[in-house]
Amino acid sequence: MKLRVEHTTHYQYDSPVRYALQQLKLTPKERPGQQLIHDWTIAIDGGSQQFHYTDHHGNGVDLIAVDSGARELVIRCAGEVELVTWDGVIGPHRGPMPLWSFLRRTPLTRPGRGVRALVSSLGRDFASDIERAHALSALILEKLPYRIGVTDAETTAETALSGEGGVCQDHTHIFISAMRQLGHPARYVSGYLMMNDRTHQDATHAWAEAHFDNIGWIGFDVSNGHSPDRRYIRVATGLDYRDAAPVRGMRYGAAQENLVVQLQVQQ
Repeated sequence: MKLRVEHTTHYQYDSPVRYALQQLKLTPKERPGQQLIHDWTIAIDGGSQQFHYTDHHGNGVDLIAVDSGARELVIRCAGEVELVTWDGVIGPHRGPMPLWSFLRRTPLTRPGRGVRALVSSLGRDFASDIERAHALSALILEKLPYRIGVTDAETTAETALSGEGGVCQDHTHIFISAMRQLGHPARYVSGYLMMNDRTHQDATHAWAEAHFDNIGWIGFDVSNGHSPDRRYIRVATGLDYRDAAPVRGMRYGAAQENLVVQLQVQQ
């Protein structure tokens, strides 16, 4: 399957920006089963690319400096990716990060009373660890229905679990926290999903991957209740959202921003 992605991130500022930097993780990873067919392009209006590097998770990173005095910044990404059916299985661990590091607790995934109770409620009657992971995924979605606008980028797994709803980021953080509690390395994935009922979207997607002995990494999309298939494009991975966020930045000055995201993923 070939998927075409067009992704625009548009920042508007209410006063001229004195100084700002943006870190982009927007270039899909190439791996067996996921290949860039045409060059992936990133075009910037209102800023300039300073340099590109690969981080310790193997993510391609572009550092952008916003033009001094700019009132807006527009980031346009486009490209075509070819995918084959992989049924959520990524396979053996690769890269410079040791496998044990994916057991590490982070501020966004640190388990508390809620996550520990969630894990305890699963029980032990499962044929395999993978079956238990799927049961965990279903339980998270049951306890925390998908609901926009009640959490934000800094909401922790524990806080989200005690609320009335959440989005893919929250589901992913809770799953990661619980799987690490169960002794499985787990990581956060940000990327694109071709939806069957729409072409236009207003956000990227997020899901989790957990590691199992003799198999390797397997993906779990808690929000949609299944493992990723060839409609999913992996872009960045990390211990949590902060490691894999599509765009993160900092700026000096009193300017306030308004963000609009336009995204199309289609065959």
